[in-house]
Amino acid sequence: MNPAKRREIFSRLRAANPHPTTELEYATPFELLVAVVLSAQATDKGVNLATRRLFPVANTPEAIYALGEAGLADTIKSIGLYKSKARHLIAACRMLVEQHGSRVPAERAALEALPGVGRKTANVILNTAFGQPTMAVDTHIFRVANRTGLAPGKTVLEVEKKLLKTIPAEFRIDAHHWLILHGRYVCQARKPKCPACLIADLCEYKDKTWPAAEGMKKRSAKTALSPTLSRTRERGQT
Repeated sequence: MNPAKRREIFSRLRAANPHPTTELEYATPFELLVAVVLSAQATDKGVNLATRRLFPVANTPEAIYALGEAGLADTIKSIGLYKSKARHLIAACRMLVEQHGSRVPAERAALEALPGVGRKTANVILNTAFGQPTMAVDTHIFRVANRTGLAPGKTVLEVEKKLLKTIPAEFRIDAHHWLILHGRYVCQARKPKCPACLIADLCEYKDKTWPAAEGMKKRSAKTALSPTLSRTRERGQT
């Protein structure tokens, strides 16, 4: 994909959504950290339901650590893998208290040293909480980057590096959110909503789901399967 096309893609995404943000509910960098850790293999909606119960009770490293692993697990048990997530969060809270003065660090190495925090989670925190131009490549961004031709790659890290290298600087802060939302609601895995896509004419995906193309395929398939019926209709017989 050429630079002009990339710029136009992000120009359109920005025009449609000038101030994108995460759909996770949070008020502080620490609340965001907790929410992102909980979001692994869970929906944002499900995480928000859990944190609406958790944060009024405990929303600081000290308060969550005081709950203990069992207490935290009981509060977030509606979330998948809640036991392991509770274990990771309790250990992370202890590290934040003992090593970081109960503050979420704004450095990648320090974030990735926290239990339950990998590169993707660190990128979300750095981007969303601290305004750094990082790219947290999840399944949505990986699919969109490959399908559209924005940044084809076989691994998450390869796609991340290509996106950061090729996205114009003015769009990098918000590109993470635009691509996630686009993958979640438009460029979906099973059947992308190409007719509703505002960048469809710029996308390099070869199998777009245009309604007319679908109709032609169906008619061709029906004719191929029913040659006798087709000949009969041509003669005006029913």
